[in-house]
Amino acid sequence: MRADRLIAILLLLQNRGRMTSQDLADKLEVSGRTIHRDMEALSAAGIPVVAERGTNGGWMLAEGYRTNLTGMKKEEIQSLLLSQPTGIVGALGISDNFEAAFQKLIAAFPSMYQEEAEKVRQRIHIDGAGWRDASEQVPLLPLIQEAIWLERQLLLVYARGAEQAERLVQPLGLVAKNNAWYLVAGTEGGMRTYRISRLQEAAIQREMFDRPERFDLASYWQQSIAEFKSALPRYPAKIRIKEADLSRFRQQWYVTVTKVGAVSQGELKADVLFNTLDSACEILLKFGSAVEALDPPELRQKLLQEVKAMAKLYANNLEDYADI
Repeated sequence: MRADRLIAILLLLQNRGRMTSQDLADKLEVSGRTIHRDMEALSAAGIPVVAERGTNGGWMLAEGYRTNLTGMKKEEIQSLLLSQPTGIVGALGISDNFEAAFQKLIAAFPSMYQEEAEKVRQRIHIDGAGWRDASEQVPLLPLIQEAIWLERQLLLVYARGAEQAERLVQPLGLVAKNNAWYLVAGTEGGMRTYRISRLQEAAIQREMFDRPERFDLASYWQQSIAEFKSALPRYPAKIRIKEADLSRFRQQWYVTVTKVGAVSQGELKADVLFNTLDSACEILLKFGSAVEALDPPELRQKLLQEVKAMAKLYANNLEDYADI
Protein backbone atom coordinates (compact mmCIF):
# COMPACT_ATOMS: atom_id res chain seq x y z
CA MET A 1 0.00 0.00 0.00
CA ARG A 2 2.81 2.42 0.81
CA ALA A 3 4.43 1.86 -2.59
CA ASP A 4 1.13 2.72 -4.29
CA ARG A 5 0.85 5.86 -2.16
CA LEU A 6 4.38 6.99 -2.99
CA ILE A 7 3.64 6.62 -6.69
CA ALA A 8 0.40 8.54 -6.22
CA ILE A 9 2.26 11.39 -4.48
CA LEU A 10 4.84 11.52 -7.25
CA LEU A 11 2.16 11.70 -9.95
CA LEU A 12 0.13 14.32 -8.06
CA LEU A 13 3.16 16.59 -7.70
CA GLN A 14 4.09 16.06 -11.34
CA ASN A 15 0.60 16.92 -12.59
CA ARG A 16 -0.28 19.75 -10.18
CA GLY A 17 3.11 21.36 -9.59
CA ARG A 18 2.78 22.17 -5.87
CA MET A 19 0.64 20.74 -3.05
CA THR A 20 0.59 21.28 0.69
CA SER A 21 0.92 18.43 3.17
CA GLN A 22 -2.73 18.90 4.08
CA ASP A 23 -3.84 18.74 0.45
CA LEU A 24 -1.93 15.50 -0.04
CA ALA A 25 -3.20 14.07 3.23
CA ASP A 26 -6.81 14.84 2.29
CA LYS A 27 -6.38 13.44 -1.20
CA LEU A 28 -4.77 10.19 -0.05
CA GLU A 29 -6.82 9.89 3.16
CA VAL A 30 -3.80 9.72 5.50
CA SER A 31 -2.36 11.94 8.22
CA GLY A 32 -0.01 14.86 7.70
CA ARG A 33 2.66 12.97 9.65
CA THR A 34 2.38 10.09 7.15
CA ILE A 35 2.90 12.51 4.26
CA HIS A 36 6.09 13.82 5.85
CA ARG A 37 7.41 10.27 6.27
CA ASP A 38 6.53 9.52 2.65
CA MET A 39 8.43 12.61 1.50
CA GLU A 40 11.48 11.42 3.39
CA ALA A 41 11.16 8.05 1.67
CA LEU A 42 10.93 9.65 -1.78
CA SER A 43 13.96 11.83 -1.07
CA ALA A 44 15.94 8.81 0.13
CA ALA A 45 15.04 7.04 -3.13
CA GLY A 46 16.62 9.86 -5.14
CA ILE A 47 13.43 11.72 -6.10
CA PRO A 48 14.17 15.50 -5.99
CA VAL A 49 11.31 16.53 -3.67
CA VAL A 50 11.50 20.18 -2.58
CA ALA A 51 9.70 21.78 0.40
CA GLU A 52 8.86 25.48 0.15
CA ARG A 53 7.96 27.44 3.28
CA GLY A 54 5.52 30.31 3.60
CA THR A 55 1.90 31.08 2.84
CA ASN A 56 2.11 29.81 -0.74
CA GLY A 57 4.49 27.00 0.08
CA GLY A 58 4.15 23.28 -0.22
CA TRP A 59 5.79 20.22 -1.70
CA MET A 60 6.97 20.18 -5.31
CA LEU A 61 9.39 18.41 -7.61
CA ALA A 62 12.62 20.06 -8.66
CA GLU A 63 12.22 22.09 -11.84
CA GLY A 64 12.59 20.01 -14.99
CA TYR A 65 12.14 16.68 -13.24
CA ARG A 66 9.58 14.33 -14.74
CA THR A 67 8.97 10.62 -14.62
CA ASN A 68 7.50 8.38 -17.30
CA LEU A 69 6.01 6.18 -14.60
CA THR A 70 2.21 6.10 -14.93
CA GLY A 71 1.55 4.10 -11.78
CA MET A 72 -1.39 2.51 -13.55
CA LYS A 73 -2.30 -1.09 -12.96
CA LYS A 74 -3.38 -3.34 -15.82
CA GLU A 75 -6.99 -3.30 -14.60
CA GLU A 76 -6.99 0.51 -14.43
CA ILE A 77 -5.72 0.72 -18.00
CA GLN A 78 -8.44 -1.69 -19.15
CA SER A 79 -11.17 0.37 -17.47
CA LEU A 80 -9.83 3.53 -19.12
CA LEU A 81 -9.81 1.91 -22.54
CA LEU A 82 -13.45 0.95 -22.15
CA SER A 83 -14.58 4.50 -21.37
CA GLN A 84 -14.27 5.97 -24.85
CA PRO A 85 -17.27 8.30 -25.41
CA THR A 86 -17.62 7.40 -29.11
CA GLY A 87 -21.14 8.76 -29.53
CA ILE A 88 -20.29 12.06 -27.86
CA VAL A 89 -17.08 12.83 -29.74
CA GLY A 90 -18.73 11.78 -32.99
CA ALA A 91 -21.63 14.16 -32.45
CA LEU A 92 -19.20 16.96 -31.65
CA GLY A 93 -17.16 16.28 -34.77
CA ILE A 94 -13.90 15.74 -32.89
CA SER A 95 -13.39 12.01 -33.44
CA ASP A 96 -10.02 12.53 -35.15
CA ASN A 97 -8.71 14.66 -32.27
CA PHE A 98 -9.92 12.14 -29.72
CA GLU A 99 -8.26 9.28 -31.60
CA ALA A 100 -4.95 11.17 -31.76
CA ALA A 101 -5.07 11.94 -28.04
CA PHE A 102 -5.97 8.35 -27.25
CA GLN A 103 -3.00 7.00 -29.23
CA LYS A 104 -0.70 9.36 -27.34
CA LEU A 105 -2.13 8.07 -24.07
CA ILE A 106 -1.45 4.47 -25.07
CA ALA A 107 2.09 5.42 -26.06
CA ALA A 108 2.61 6.80 -22.55
CA PHE A 109 1.75 3.46 -20.95
CA PRO A 110 4.61 1.28 -19.72
CA SER A 111 5.81 -0.91 -22.58
CA MET A 112 4.76 -4.05 -20.72
CA TYR A 113 1.11 -2.83 -20.85
CA GLN A 114 0.94 -1.42 -24.37
CA GLU A 115 0.24 -4.78 -25.99
CA GLU A 116 -2.40 -5.54 -23.36
CA ALA A 117 -4.02 -2.14 -23.94
CA GLU A 118 -4.34 -2.70 -27.68
CA LYS A 119 -5.65 -6.21 -27.07
CA VAL A 120 -8.45 -4.88 -24.88
CA ARG A 121 -9.33 -2.16 -27.34
CA GLN A 122 -9.64 -4.62 -30.21
CA ARG A 123 -11.89 -6.99 -28.27
CA ILE A 124 -14.33 -4.79 -26.35
CA HIS A 125 -16.05 -1.71 -27.75
CA ILE A 126 -18.51 0.52 -25.89
CA ASP A 127 -20.85 2.39 -28.20
CA GLY A 128 -22.00 5.03 -25.74
CA ALA A 129 -24.66 6.55 -28.00
CA GLY A 130 -27.96 6.32 -26.18
CA TRP A 131 -26.76 4.11 -23.34
CA ARG A 132 -29.50 3.08 -20.91
CA ASP A 133 -29.19 1.97 -17.30
CA ALA A 134 -31.41 -1.12 -17.52
CA SER A 135 -29.32 -3.92 -19.01
CA GLU A 136 -30.42 -7.24 -20.46
CA GLN A 137 -29.73 -10.52 -18.74
CA VAL A 138 -26.64 -12.01 -20.39
CA PRO A 139 -25.52 -15.09 -18.39
CA LEU A 140 -23.38 -16.30 -21.32
CA LEU A 141 -21.32 -13.09 -21.44
CA PRO A 142 -18.41 -14.29 -19.21
CA LEU A 143 -18.02 -17.51 -21.21
CA ILE A 144 -18.04 -15.63 -24.53
CA GLN A 145 -15.50 -13.14 -23.21
CA GLU A 146 -13.24 -16.02 -22.18
CA ALA A 147 -13.44 -17.51 -25.67
CA ILE A 148 -12.49 -14.14 -27.19
CA TRP A 149 -9.45 -13.82 -24.93
CA LEU A 150 -8.36 -17.43 -25.56
CA GLU A 151 -9.01 -17.08 -29.32
CA ARG A 152 -10.95 -20.35 -29.34
CA GLN A 153 -13.92 -21.14 -31.54
CA LEU A 154 -17.43 -21.04 -30.10
CA LEU A 155 -20.37 -23.30 -30.82
CA LEU A 156 -23.53 -21.19 -30.52
CA VAL A 157 -27.16 -22.21 -30.30
CA TYR A 158 -29.57 -19.38 -31.05
CA ALA A 159 -33.23 -18.84 -31.80
CA ARG A 160 -34.02 -18.62 -35.50
CA GLY A 161 -37.71 -17.98 -35.80
CA ALA A 162 -39.55 -20.83 -34.12
CA GLU A 163 -36.53 -23.12 -34.39
CA GLN A 164 -33.04 -23.31 -32.94
CA ALA A 165 -29.90 -23.17 -35.05
CA GLU A 166 -26.25 -24.00 -34.40
CA ARG A 167 -23.32 -22.00 -35.65
CA LEU A 168 -19.57 -22.50 -35.22
CA VAL A 169 -17.98 -19.05 -35.02
CA GLN A 170 -14.70 -17.29 -34.40
CA PRO A 171 -15.44 -14.77 -31.59
CA LEU A 172 -13.61 -11.52 -32.31
CA GLY A 173 -15.10 -8.94 -29.97
CA LEU A 174 -17.87 -7.67 -27.73
CA VAL A 175 -19.87 -4.49 -28.28
CA ALA A 176 -22.13 -2.81 -25.74
CA LYS A 177 -24.80 -0.48 -27.13
CA ASN A 178 -27.94 0.87 -25.45
CA ASN A 179 -28.99 -1.88 -23.04
CA ALA A 180 -27.58 -4.80 -25.02
CA TRP A 181 -24.36 -6.75 -25.58
CA TYR A 182 -23.41 -8.03 -29.03
CA LEU A 183 -20.88 -10.62 -30.20
CA VAL A 184 -19.01 -9.86 -33.41
CA ALA A 185 -17.76 -13.11 -34.92
CA GLY A 186 -16.34 -14.58 -38.08
CA THR A 187 -18.28 -17.40 -39.79
CA GLU A 188 -18.05 -19.39 -43.01
CA GLY A 189 -20.43 -16.86 -44.51
CA GLY A 190 -18.48 -13.81 -43.38
CA MET A 191 -18.74 -11.47 -40.41
CA ARG A 192 -21.87 -11.74 -38.28
CA THR A 193 -23.25 -9.94 -35.21
CA TYR A 194 -25.22 -11.83 -32.53
CA ARG A 195 -27.27 -10.28 -29.74
CA ILE A 196 -26.00 -12.18 -26.71
CA SER A 197 -29.29 -12.12 -24.81
CA ARG A 198 -30.83 -14.15 -27.65
CA LEU A 199 -28.25 -16.93 -27.55
CA GLN A 200 -29.60 -20.14 -26.04
CA GLU A 201 -26.28 -21.92 -25.46
CA ALA A 202 -22.57 -21.40 -26.03
CA ALA A 203 -19.64 -23.80 -25.68
CA ILE A 204 -15.92 -23.08 -26.03
CA GLN A 205 -14.23 -25.45 -28.46
CA ARG A 206 -10.69 -26.80 -28.31
CA GLU A 207 -9.87 -25.47 -31.77
CA MET A 208 -8.16 -22.09 -31.88
CA PHE A 209 -8.35 -19.59 -34.75
CA ASP A 210 -6.13 -16.93 -36.26
CA ARG A 211 -7.47 -13.44 -35.66
CA PRO A 212 -7.62 -11.33 -38.87
CA GLU A 213 -4.58 -9.04 -38.83
CA ARG A 214 -6.33 -5.87 -40.01
CA PHE A 215 -9.63 -6.34 -38.19
CA ASP A 216 -10.61 -3.29 -36.13
CA LEU A 217 -13.62 -3.82 -33.88
CA ALA A 218 -14.70 -0.16 -33.57
CA SER A 219 -14.42 0.46 -37.32
CA TYR A 220 -16.35 -2.70 -38.15
CA TRP A 221 -19.11 -1.75 -35.72
CA GLN A 222 -19.51 1.77 -37.09
CA GLN A 223 -19.63 0.44 -40.64
CA SER A 224 -22.23 -2.20 -39.74
CA ILE A 225 -24.39 0.42 -37.98
CA ALA A 226 -24.24 2.66 -41.06
CA GLU A 227 -25.21 -0.26 -43.33
CA PHE A 228 -28.07 -1.21 -41.01
CA LYS A 229 -29.46 2.33 -40.99
CA SER A 230 -29.18 2.65 -44.78
CA ALA A 231 -31.18 -0.58 -45.18
CA LEU A 232 -34.06 0.61 -42.99
CA PRO A 233 -37.29 1.72 -44.70
CA ARG A 234 -37.79 5.47 -45.08
CA TYR A 235 -40.99 7.44 -44.63
CA PRO A 236 -40.50 11.17 -45.41
CA ALA A 237 -42.74 13.75 -43.80
CA LYS A 238 -42.97 17.47 -43.03
CA ILE A 239 -43.78 18.77 -39.56
CA ARG A 240 -44.21 21.98 -37.63
CA ILE A 241 -42.59 21.84 -34.18
CA LYS A 242 -42.03 24.15 -31.28
CA GLU A 243 -38.39 25.23 -31.19
CA ALA A 244 -38.02 24.19 -27.55
CA ASP A 245 -38.98 20.60 -28.42
CA LEU A 246 -36.69 20.09 -31.43
CA SER A 247 -33.74 18.75 -29.43
CA ARG A 248 -35.92 16.16 -27.67
CA PHE A 249 -37.51 15.21 -31.00
CA ARG A 250 -34.10 14.59 -32.57
CA GLN A 251 -33.31 12.09 -29.80
CA GLN A 252 -36.18 9.78 -30.77
CA TRP A 253 -35.26 6.40 -32.18
CA TYR A 254 -35.80 5.96 -35.94
CA VAL A 255 -36.12 9.69 -36.58
CA THR A 256 -33.80 11.76 -38.76
CA VAL A 257 -34.31 15.50 -39.13
CA THR A 258 -32.92 16.40 -42.56
CA LYS A 259 -33.86 20.08 -42.88
CA VAL A 260 -35.04 22.80 -40.50
CA GLY A 261 -36.46 26.23 -41.32
CA ALA A 262 -38.12 28.99 -39.32
CA VAL A 263 -41.89 29.50 -39.55
CA SER A 264 -42.66 32.03 -36.85
CA GLN A 265 -41.30 33.00 -33.46
CA GLY A 266 -40.89 29.89 -31.37
CA GLU A 267 -41.89 27.48 -34.17
CA LEU A 268 -39.92 25.62 -36.83
CA LYS A 269 -40.77 23.68 -39.97
CA ALA A 270 -38.74 20.52 -40.56
CA ASP A 271 -38.29 17.75 -43.10
CA VAL A 272 -38.14 14.41 -41.28
CA LEU A 273 -37.45 10.78 -42.14
CA PHE A 274 -39.37 8.17 -40.16
CA ASN A 275 -39.21 4.44 -40.82
CA THR A 276 -42.88 3.72 -41.47
CA LEU A 277 -46.29 5.38 -41.33
CA ASP A 278 -47.11 3.56 -38.09
CA SER A 279 -43.87 4.54 -36.35
CA ALA A 280 -44.31 8.16 -37.50
CA CYS A 281 -47.79 8.24 -36.00
CA GLU A 282 -46.60 6.68 -32.72
CA ILE A 283 -43.72 9.15 -32.33
CA LEU A 284 -45.76 12.25 -33.21
CA LEU A 285 -48.52 11.33 -30.78
CA LYS A 286 -45.97 11.34 -27.94
CA PHE A 287 -45.39 15.05 -28.52
CA GLY A 288 -49.04 16.03 -28.44
CA SER A 289 -49.73 19.60 -29.57
CA ALA A 290 -46.01 20.47 -29.65
CA VAL A 291 -45.74 18.88 -33.12
CA GLU A 292 -48.07 19.06 -36.12
CA ALA A 293 -47.79 16.79 -39.16
CA LEU A 294 -48.04 18.88 -42.33
CA ASP A 295 -47.42 16.26 -45.01
CA PRO A 296 -48.18 13.65 -46.34
CA PRO A 297 -52.00 13.72 -46.10
CA GLU A 298 -52.21 10.03 -45.11
CA LEU A 299 -50.12 10.76 -41.99
CA ARG A 300 -52.42 13.63 -40.99
CA GLN A 301 -55.44 11.40 -41.59
CA LYS A 302 -54.05 8.55 -39.49
CA LEU A 303 -53.17 10.93 -36.65
CA LEU A 304 -56.67 12.40 -36.79
CA GLN A 305 -58.20 8.94 -36.56
CA GLU A 306 -56.07 8.09 -33.53
CA VAL A 307 -56.90 11.38 -31.78
CA LYS A 308 -60.64 10.88 -32.40
CA ALA A 309 -60.43 7.33 -31.04
CA MET A 310 -58.63 8.58 -27.94
CA ALA A 311 -61.16 11.40 -27.44
CA LYS A 312 -64.03 8.92 -27.70
CA LEU A 313 -62.34 6.56 -25.26
CA TYR A 314 -61.79 9.26 -22.64
CA ALA A 315 -65.28 10.75 -23.19
CA ASN A 316 -66.84 7.35 -22.44
CA ASN A 317 -64.66 7.01 -19.35
CA LEU A 318 -65.81 10.40 -18.07
CA GLU A 319 -69.42 9.26 -18.33
CA ASP A 320 -68.56 6.08 -16.43
CA TYR A 321 -66.97 8.08 -13.60
CA ALA A 322 -69.56 10.86 -13.51
CA ASP A 323 -71.30 9.47 -10.41
CA ILE A 324 -68.08 8.90 -8.43
